[in-house]
Amino acid sequence: MGEERPTRKRDRIIKGFSKLLKEDKLKAVSEYIENPGEFIALLKSFWYSDAEKQRQFDEFSENTISNFHIPYGVSPNVMINGKRYVVPMVIEESSVVAAASAAAKFWGDRGGFHAEVVDTQKVGQVHFCYKGKKETLFSFLPEIKKTLRDATRSLTEKMEKRGGGIIDIQLVDFTDKLPDYYQLRVTFGTCDSMGANFINTCLETFAHALQDFFLRQNQLPENERHVEIVMSILSNYTPECRVKVWVECPLYDLDGIDEHLDGKAFAEKFKKAVDIAHIDVYRATTHNKGIYNGIDAVVIATGNDFRATEAAGHSYAARNGQYESLSSVEINDGMFKFMLEVPMALGTVGGLTSLHPLAKESLELLGNPSAPELMMIAATMGLANNYAAVKSLTTKGIQQGHMKMHLANILNQMNATDEEKTAALVHFKDVTVTYAGVEEFLKVKRLKVKS
Repeated sequence: MGEERPTRKRDRIIKGFSKLLKEDKLKAVSEYIENPGEFIALLKSFWYSDAEKQRQFDEFSENTISNFHIPYGVSPNVMINGKRYVVPMVIEESSVVAAASAAAKFWGDRGGFHAEVVDTQKVGQVHFCYKGKKETLFSFLPEIKKTLRDATRSLTEKMEKRGGGIIDIQLVDFTDKLPDYYQLRVTFGTCDSMGANFINTCLETFAHALQDFFLRQNQLPENERHVEIVMSILSNYTPECRVKVWVECPLYDLDGIDEHLDGKAFAEKFKKAVDIAHIDVYRATTHNKGIYNGIDAVVIATGNDFRATEAAGHSYAARNGQYESLSSVEINDGMFKFMLEVPMALGTVGGLTSLHPLAKESLELLGNPSAPELMMIAATMGLANNYAAVKSLTTKGIQQGHMKMHLANILNQMNATDEEKTAALVHFKDVTVTYAGVEEFLKVKRLKVKS
């Protein structure tokens, strides 16, 4: 028989990890690293010196052993509906904040961004199966609705005083797609909160109340008095919680953007690029990713859920049966209009918006906006980034500007000194930035120093 394979560190099972003290968690994880001491020191260097603040961050999630920092930048002078904002943006990608700021400056001189909230309704669902007669189920709907509202009266009272609450309850029949399957589709108003906990609590209460309602219907046969609850959960697809943002100007205001094209020709080429994203999924995916560069950066900075925001947007982009651009262009009567319409459920109270110290400051920086106002701000930054990207793509190309912004990252990867960084900035001012080019520049410079 051959030798028994030695147990590797990565094959070990860490038992009871969640119950370990933070220091012990760190030590257990460090055993997977070649230099555990350096790893522990690095992770501890990202801890807050303020123990109370660090405890708060540790409690945001589970099994936490450190903090992960992402740059916090701002885009100043963003005009939306005649009001100027300094917009916080949390993102690690080069050129996004610069692009948004440049677009904000350009459109600020042309009337700024215009925005409106279409609606703020959110959706929740109780998914259930009922083997009884369909006619019986629907005949009880008025009584069911009253029962459900009565069951959640204590939960909705405060929200209703603020202008929100349960807006509507629909019974949706899916039995043609899945045997015996129905759902209660419920729309909610949650005012300035994102409302996930409120919605989910109401839905779970609905589920119990629905089951109890049918158990009480003694006139029905036994098999028609049973409701199987599959699950109760909010939906992150919120097509009725939607925001529009747009910019517009006369075509002559676009003169000079491209030295080879007048404003009309530039606008037509720009429109063609956006139209391509409406018919080609490969382009649409990258196009919309650029939109979410701007949206996500604001959503994260204000302590909101960027995964939910993106999921809603990408679903909305496929609402016509094909994934396509979220933005569009119109050219009519000598006017250029660039628009974005996107679903977005954000909050300005509750959750991390109240707990994360930087999220609170971000909201204050924005003037403590309402949830609808924050939706307009985030969508604006999405359109700003989309404009900047499409403009670059249709003129000088995207890499020239992007790689200039990426130069600092390349220099840091190559452990450039401050003197070398200064020299590189001068050298690459009129030279295309590439990884190989920076590597060669540093190699030559370092050889000269040695000689």
